[in-house]
Amino acid sequence: MPLVVYHHLRASYRIWRVKRIRVDDRIYTTRKGVEILVYPGKKSPHDFVVRFKEPGKRERTPAHVHVIVEMYVKYAYDPWLALKLRDHILQMMENIRPINSFPPQLQFFSPEHVERFQRLDDVGEFTVEFLLVVT
Repeated sequence: MPLVVYHHLRASYRIWRVKRIRVDDRIYTTRKGVEILVYPGKKSPHDFVVRFKEPGKRERTPAHVHVIVEMYVKYAYDPWLALKLRDHILQMMENIRPINSFPPQLQFFSPEHVERFQRLDDVGEFTVEFLLVVT
């Protein structure tokens, strides 16, 4: 009997922890209502997993291929502006520093960064705002 109680308490704790994370660790909501969420990873104490939830849809994990295809579509639409977006993302990567806390905070992103790339939102599945926050 004590073993059953132990497993019940352990399972209850895991369920509570997952529910708490789902509410507490939303790091950003885009103008279109897409929630960007983070969950603790398993590789190290500082590892985290990024997920997103579009209104009325299930939660998903953005794959690297999503970003690559999205940039390719935006490049086909407006090469000059897409290359400027690429340069902005590379500049962002140079300024981001490692973290040692959870949930991670957005370090470089600002809503003003989106405005100059707004025209690229006319094509593709994801907005520039989404791409910059997820990156």
